[in-house]
Amino acid sequence: MSFLRTIRHTAAVPRAKLQSPGANSVHRWLAALALAMLPIQLPLAAQTSKADADQQGQVSKAESEKQSQSNKAETNKVGQAAKAEADKPTPSNKSESESTKRLDAPSLAKASAPASAIAAIGPTIAAKAWVLYDVSSQQVLAAHEAEKTLDPASLTKLMTAYLSFSAIKEGRLKLDQRPPVSQKAWKAVGSRMFVDPGKPATVDELLKGMIVQSGNDASMILAETLAGSEEAFAQQMNREAQRIGLKHTQYRNSTGLPDSQHYSSAYDLALLASRLIREFPDRYALYSLREYSYNNIKQPNRNRLLAIDPSVDGLKTGHTEAAGWCLVASSRRKDNTTQQERRLISVVLGAASESARLVESQKLLNWGFQNTDAVLLHPAGKQVAQYKVRRGAASEVLAGFEGALSVVVPKGSGARVKTDLIRVDPLVAPIAKGQRIGTARISLDGQAISEVPLVALSEVPTAGWFGRAWDTVMQWVGL
Repeated sequence: MSFLRTIRHTAAVPRAKLQSPGANSVHRWLAALALAMLPIQLPLAAQTSKADADQQGQVSKAESEKQSQSNKAETNKVGQAAKAEADKPTPSNKSESESTKRLDAPSLAKASAPASAIAAIGPTIAAKAWVLYDVSSQQVLAAHEAEKTLDPASLTKLMTAYLSFSAIKEGRLKLDQRPPVSQKAWKAVGSRMFVDPGKPATVDELLKGMIVQSGNDASMILAETLAGSEEAFAQQMNREAQRIGLKHTQYRNSTGLPDSQHYSSAYDLALLASRLIREFPDRYALYSLREYSYNNIKQPNRNRLLAIDPSVDGLKTGHTEAAGWCLVASSRRKDNTTQQERRLISVVLGAASESARLVESQKLLNWGFQNTDAVLLHPAGKQVAQYKVRRGAASEVLAGFEGALSVVVPKGSGARVKTDLIRVDPLVAPIAKGQRIGTARISLDGQAISEVPLVALSEVPTAGWFGRAWDTVMQWVGL
């Protein structure tokens, strides 16, 4: 009898017989090996695909539960100084193992202040809605009516710029390109950069006109260049908003001119501004220009915080009668405790006047830097754990985070931050570098703060047939 036929014959032996006192131990080994080898044909493919699908399903479910819990947490944070944050239970995740690894935060100066939620001690801001957002940790530090839909006015141009920057990066738009000026753009109402149809501006000039001068004509020309019409561009804006998770935003134009179906929220605007800063650092510098001249007309940047606070380097103002006075501002300062550089984004919607939006934005930014600490938990690319992998060319995978893991907490409470690592179990190859394999749950004095994906720092391809067979044998014998 050939070796393969022996295996098939042995595989057919009832398990009870193999486990009986008189069964040959070799038969038991061969039976296990047969179960591993025979599915190498079609059954193994199905089995491996199922295992991989199960793993992906587990990760997707974990991400879904994470997003749901995150949304609830952010909603709970909404409120001004007198409103206390509701307790947030630690979410359960059935797709991950029960065992966790706890990592202490770096030692920081301790304070006697209670570790209450940051939003519960937030400032009082005179505006319809507002948000204070930390870019590195992606945390909402304080908020009021963060998800309420409001007229964004010219803050709409943040998305117009975002899509324009993306087109430049992808080569679909050139800085020296001179798009034609349509009659609609030439006759645009509201703020303008005064483009001459007889002498079209370059894309570089249009971007400066839109960002610094808030030119509606510049916005329309860019929109028509990228999509053929402003209406088609608005559809692109909505698709992009959906892709990046702006759940309370809908666009009808590229400028922010009033439309009952055109709206956004303070939280969505903070997310959009954060992505613009992180994804296009070279283009973001345009937002720090204090003035711009085009067609012999000099206009100042309406974001007067650029002149008042040297740490402010963007972003955008907006105003209509319906929207009130709005400002999305960003400030970068060094943390005196940790010497880390921090960036905060303030969003103030519906202030009473131009000066009020400046005062309230400045108040919000100052409160954030003065009353919170940024805690660096783990540097970018650093291994934090190592986990066993089944059916892999390597037996283990290194786990870490995509970037530096940081968290913002009330002043002086950084030493009490804890991180629990919960991994997907089992981990089955193939595993791609950067693939989510678990979750880091960050808490302060037992109260959940945020959750961050735990990812593979290295690739683990599927093992060959012998490696998979051996792994099955090891599982069969309990190793």
